[in-house]
Amino acid sequence: MRARVGQRVPVVVQSRGRRRTGARVLWVCAEAVVTCGVVVLLLVVHQLWWTNQQARAEALQQVRVLEREWDISPPAPTLPSSPTSPVTDAGGSSPSGAPSDGATRRPASDAAPGRSDPAPSDAFAVLRIPRLGLTVPVAQGISKRSVLDKGYVGHYPGTAAPGRTGNFALAGHRNTHGEPFRYINRLAEGDVISVRTRGATYTYRVDQILPRTAPRDVGVVRAVPRSIVKPSYGYDAPGAYLTLTTCTPEFSSAYRLVVWAKLVS
Repeated sequence: MRARVGQRVPVVVQSRGRRRTGARVLWVCAEAVVTCGVVVLLLVVHQLWWTNQQARAEALQQVRVLEREWDISPPAPTLPSSPTSPVTDAGGSSPSGAPSDGATRRPASDAAPGRSDPAPSDAFAVLRIPRLGLTVPVAQGISKRSVLDKGYVGHYPGTAAPGRTGNFALAGHRNTHGEPFRYINRLAEGDVISVRTRGATYTYRVDQILPRTAPRDVGVVRAVPRSIVKPSYGYDAPGAYLTLTTCTPEFSSAYRLVVWAKLVS
């Protein structure tokens, strides 16, 4: 059938506008995904790399400052004591080895002039673990912001001073912010750990390792440390102990890893 002369024949024209709009939406979505991925990657790099570099540099600088100060102004002479026997705190100790008034006392030779205890967040000792190639300052307290996140190791308040009868208990990050305790799971019985203060250097030897316990296991930092979650780990008699605690497994805070050492000199 022929179309009449002058009659218009309908023509269907496909619109390109919808295609362009769809392509723009896909392009914007792709850009958003890529941008989010870059941001997440930068956050991961910052958390896992940059915080480590920054904290390690600050921690090592603090070690240099402490040791330079100690070398320039050594402590005043004190009465000699047996190098192989822990010295009892001057204020007296309870049967458990902790000071009778519940406070942690340091010998005058290890304290800063004018005070017997380090102020919160102050670095007052240097911890060395040769097996791990670790050198890190020890500061008072376990605050994340003012101690642990600076790459320092934190001294649990209320626990013994280094070299004293009782439990010198420390905490440190296992991942990020310098991660000083990342590899303490590699320590083995007999490994040497030293703690230097203004007055002396104390040597401990690794004795026991508790691979995993609950964060609520406060028994591990008591004067005579013993796990209340796994009682087969720990001690029964007073002594001069060093305790290292950190999170486990890596990149998790679900449990705690504990290393115990005993003072040998």
